[in-house]
Amino acid sequence: MRVGVFILLKVRDVSLISRIVSMKNAFDQWTSASLGEVTMVVVSSVIIYAVILAYTRFSGLRSFSKMSASDFAMTVAVGSLFASTISSSNPSLVIGIVALACLFLGQFLLALLRQRLDGFSKFVDNEPLLLMAGGRMIDENLRKANVTRGDVCAKLREANAFRRDQVLAVVFETTGDISVLHSQDQEGEIDQEIVSDVIDSELLFADTRSTEPTSLGR
Repeated sequence: MRVGVFILLKVRDVSLISRIVSMKNAFDQWTSASLGEVTMVVVSSVIIYAVILAYTRFSGLRSFSKMSASDFAMTVAVGSLFASTISSSNPSLVIGIVALACLFLGQFLLALLRQRLDGFSKFVDNEPLLLMAGGRMIDENLRKANVTRGDVCAKLREANAFRRDQVLAVVFETTGDISVLHSQDQEGEIDQEIVSDVIDSELLFADTRSTEPTSLGR
């Protein structure tokens, strides 16, 4: 009986020691790197960074503009590809450069199609959505955009809008940004062309001045 207990304790000790050694090896691998690996990261970083700058000069100022949902996706994709290429041997440096070229070329072609084909933007991008018409919040559109009244009030504060009667419109843009159009002039008006592509923009040109309290609180 004693021999059996002794053997069981020894097995447990060996298992515990094995786990400790395994954890130590994993930690050492995580916190160390060979000279070759460090050199690979440095060289890859310089080359990929130079390639991105060259592609940006070629494709123009819109490369990282975030003017549309596709532009935002482009920015995220380039950042992810940059990180994976410089920190790992898979994908290879050449594959990373080719993939970046495809991303920039795709964005360039999308921008060209937007200019040449009427309605193409509506096909590839979401439409901006009106959240406030004058001082009145549009609850139905807030629900569509998954935005709360508190979110809108925070954006009004960022835009230095002190009262609701200063607000002309609040628009949820295709990139996820919220634009606040406001004026100190009580009789200020919005040019219809500026909001022509905004869903429910016709509410801005009806009698939309709110009778709700003019403070920004709920």
